[in-house]
Amino acid sequence: MREPNSTLTDTLLDPILERDPAGPRVTWYDDATGARIELSGLTLANWAAKTANLLRDEFALSPGARVAVLLPAHWQTAAVLLGCWWAGTEVVLTPDPDADLALVTPDRLDDADGVGEVAVLSLDAMGTPVRDLPPGVTDFATAVRVHGDQFRPGGFRAALDGLSVGEVLDAARRSAQLQGIAAGDRVLSSTPWETVEELVDGYLAVLSAGASLVQVVNPDPAAVAHRVSTERVTVQR
Repeated sequence: MREPNSTLTDTLLDPILERDPAGPRVTWYDDATGARIELSGLTLANWAAKTANLLRDEFALSPGARVAVLLPAHWQTAAVLLGCWWAGTEVVLTPDPDADLALVTPDRLDDADGVGEVAVLSLDAMGTPVRDLPPGVTDFATAVRVHGDQFRPGGFRAALDGLSVGEVLDAARRSAQLQGIAAGDRVLSSTPWETVEELVDGYLAVLSAGASLVQVVNPDPAAVAHRVSTERVTVQR
């Protein structure tokens, strides 16, 4: 497959933003708490841009830098991943002491041992910062909010755990076809994003097809039928 002349984020988001920027793109549920957060394509892009600007301007990451994203399947993770790719960095999904930056939840701080820069995400819907962080560790929510919501990517295109942009896109499009996901679909999923395969099948395949994702964590089996109806789900994973 010929490598695209853009970042992974541009390739995934540009068709969505041209066709339907205001429509729901990621709808996230936590059945354990009752939380529901919905992001349009435009809002997803804005948060991705803030992340990319943070990586470039505050952490001084150059294209090709490695970022360990040790985060669960969450609406903030969805934006953070796109921001990393917009900044031209390579995302790894496992602890990596050679990474230039680790993005972690508070309970995974130990997994960032040896990494030069560490930022912690509370994953709180209201942007509540993480208190009492160790010296030198950045609170992501506090740091990211001051950065701009537009980003101009450079020419370098890194991607995911050793895979190029073209390889990731090829895998995502192939996965979408195998799952029967097409533009306009609403895809209900509780797949975690802990491995490359899970991330491709559970998130990137949806974006590559121009569909939208209804991601559920701590799923309640009793809520499935109601959610399929209220969210107009057309594909269940």
